[in-house]
Amino acid sequence: MQQEGYDFMAAAFEVYNELGSGFTEDIYHEALLLELAARSITCQSQVELGVQYKGKLLNRKFKPDLIVFGDIVVELKAASALTSDHEAQLLNYIKATGKPVGYLVNFGCREKLEWKRFARTRKISVN
Repeated sequence: MQQEGYDFMAAAFEVYNELGSGFTEDIYHEALLLELAARSITCQSQVELGVQYKGKLLNRKFKPDLIVFGDIVVELKAASALTSDHEAQLLNYIKATGKPVGYLVNFGCREKLEWKRFARTRKISVN
């Protein structure tokens, strides 16, 4: 899982180095899809996933930005800085999918690509 994370982040850095900051999230999303494909990295974009409540599947679905290598949940942002709300969103996606790892990637920071990696633990609590 560690090498897959490195490979994914190399693609994200390439997109940031090429485009810089200032575009909208959907521009970075599309560029990252192209970069991942160029590197033969498997990913799914905005796949609808179900959420269960007390053992019952809800009608509402959620769509994480990417699932990379089948096991990494990715949430993309184009904000001036990452916030605790962004982190909570990704943690909820990890919890709902049961995936072991998630990356929160922000292309909107002017100085550098901002990112955080989260690993699933036995219990994830989000306030």
